[in-house]
Amino acid sequence: MLDAPLTRNLSHSSFRFRCFPELQDRRWILALLFFLCFLSVLLGNSALLYVIRRVARLHSPMYVLVSLLCVVDALLASAILPNMLLNLLFDWSHVSLTGCLIQMFSTYFLSSLESTLLLVMALDRYVAICQPLRYADIMSSSAFLKLLVFALLRSVSIMSALVVLAGSLWFCGSNVIQHCYCDHMALVRLACVSTQRNQAAGLAVIVCFVGVDIPVIFFSYVKIVKVVVRAAAASEERMKALHTCSTHLMVMVCFYLVGTIAFLSGSINIPIATGINTLMGVAYILIPATVNPIIYGVRTKEIRRGLQRMFQISAPKVSSGKRLTSGQEPTSLTLQK
Repeated sequence: MLDAPLTRNLSHSSFRFRCFPELQDRRWILALLFFLCFLSVLLGNSALLYVIRRVARLHSPMYVLVSLLCVVDALLASAILPNMLLNLLFDWSHVSLTGCLIQMFSTYFLSSLESTLLLVMALDRYVAICQPLRYADIMSSSAFLKLLVFALLRSVSIMSALVVLAGSLWFCGSNVIQHCYCDHMALVRLACVSTQRNQAAGLAVIVCFVGVDIPVIFFSYVKIVKVVVRAAAASEERMKALHTCSTHLMVMVCFYLVGTIAFLSGSINIPIATGINTLMGVAYILIPATVNPIIYGVRTKEIRRGLQRMFQISAPKVSSGKRLTSGQEPTSLTLQK
C-alpha cells in the first residue's frame, strides 16, 4: 500500500487499488474465478455473434441489438478484468490519475450504453407485439440508426461530465482506492475538497438512466403482457411471446438491480461494507455479460434453430448404393453450413 505524501499541498497523480483485502490469502482462487468468468464472457458472446452473423434469418433489428449487446458486454468485461487479474496475481495495482479516469469513462460509458440498448430492445418488442402491422415502418433503418445515435450521444455526454468533475478534484489524503477498478465514488471519497457536485452528478446519472429507462421498459412490458393475454391467438403463440419477454426481463433484473444498489451506496452513503460494495460493483458488470449468451442462446428458439442449421448432422450416403445394416455404424459425419 502506498503511503500518503508528507505534504498536503500536492494532489496525487497515481493511485493504488485495494481489491478484496479480506481475501488476500486466497488471491489465486479469486484470480482463477475471474479468469474463468472472463473466458466465459469472451467465448459466449463471440459464439453468439458468430451465429447471428452467419444465419440470414437473424439479420433483423432485434438480433442486431443482441449483437451490439454482446459487443458491449465483451468490451465492458475487458475494461476491468485484465487489470483485476494483474492485481490479484502479481500485485500490479498502481494506476495513474489519467489511466483511472480513462477506465472510469470506459466502464460507465459502456454500462450506460448497455442500459440504452436494453431500453431499445424493450421498445422493439413492444412495437413487434403491440403494433405488428406497423413494425416495418416504425423500426425502419433510419429510425434504428437514430436510436443508436441517441444512445451514443446520451452516454458520451453524461459520462464525460461525470469523469471531468471527478478529474478536477484535489487528492491530498490517501491514494488507495477501495475497489478493484476506478469506481466513481471510490475515487471521489479520496478528495480533500467538497464533493457535493460529484455526488449530485452521480445522482443525476441514476435519474437519467435508471429513472428514465426502467419506467419505460416496465411500461413497455406491461403493455406487451396485456396484448398477449387479450389476444385471440393460440396459447402456444402467447407462451412464445411471454417467453421472449421473460428472457429480456431476466437480463434487465441482473443489470439494473445490482448496478443501482452499487452506484447509490456511494452517492447517498448507504451503509454497505466495502467488500460487499466492491463485489456488487464487479457483479453488475460480470453477471449480465456472462449470462446474456446463455439466455439469448439457449432460451431463444430462433437462435437455437440457427445453431441447428449451422451444425446439422446428416447421415452419410453410401457410395456403393448398399444400405447400412443394423450392425454397421456410419464412418463419417457431414457438417452442413
